[in-house]
Amino acid sequence: MAISAKDVNKLRQMTGAGMMDCKKALTEANGDFDAAIDLLRKKGQKVSASRADREATEGSVFVKTNDDNTEGVLIALNCETDFVGKNEEFQNLGNAILKVAFESNASSIEELKAQKIDSLTIEEKITEFVGKIGEKIEISEFVRLSGEAVVPYIHAGSKLGVLVALKGVNGANVEDAGRDVGMQIAAMNPVAVDKDGVDESTVQKEIEIGKEQALAEGKPENIVEKIAQGKLQKFFKENTLLNQQFVKDSSQTVQAYLDGVTKGLTVTEFKRVAIG
Repeated sequence: MAISAKDVNKLRQMTGAGMMDCKKALTEANGDFDAAIDLLRKKGQKVSASRADREATEGSVFVKTNDDNTEGVLIALNCETDFVGKNEEFQNLGNAILKVAFESNASSIEELKAQKIDSLTIEEKITEFVGKIGEKIEISEFVRLSGEAVVPYIHAGSKLGVLVALKGVNGANVEDAGRDVGMQIAAMNPVAVDKDGVDESTVQKEIEIGKEQALAEGKPENIVEKIAQGKLQKFFKENTLLNQQFVKDSSQTVQAYLDGVTKGLTVTEFKRVAIG
């Protein structure tokens, strides 16, 4: 029987096997997809479906900014083993996806996977690569950031990446400052830029924890609220970026460091993405 290109592509998406292997298997199986999958397995082909429940905790982050450093894109491409994560073909795939992500209007992973690299969608390209290397591959993160200045920071090993958006640049070269703040974010993992960005549920949780701690320590009930508010301020200092001690100079906060670079310089937003 004649095997259509549509059927070949369907089997390829189901299994990740190569186009010619899929066509041969379907031909031999007289168009029966289940039988074709069994044939591929018997011939040692890796199939993506068999990897669906595997943990993909290795991989790399990839980042790109535009020429005037006002927009940045960061993706995380995951795989199962460090060996594959360092593989040249895996790195090439990540950079190809990054290029498409940067040039497209995609705003979500699903939209990104529908974009094309050559004649294949990114989802099809990943499926094809899964069939080739035999590991689960997935895009776990895709973020886009804009600002007066957007500076990337990639931590050693390319398993952690940060994008920092700054304002109040005032014509200054803020690349080094942005990288310093990116390193701060990578190391200290703040929950927000400042206290105004902390989710209300987190605030209430910290207040309740503070009250419980105070009561457990035997403090009088009439001062428990005040103690809890004090603990909340400590939480903001330790966990919001601009209020944290600067890791390269603990005598000043991150905001004070930025003011020293150029008066009024501050962070408006950041994205931190880690593999694993």
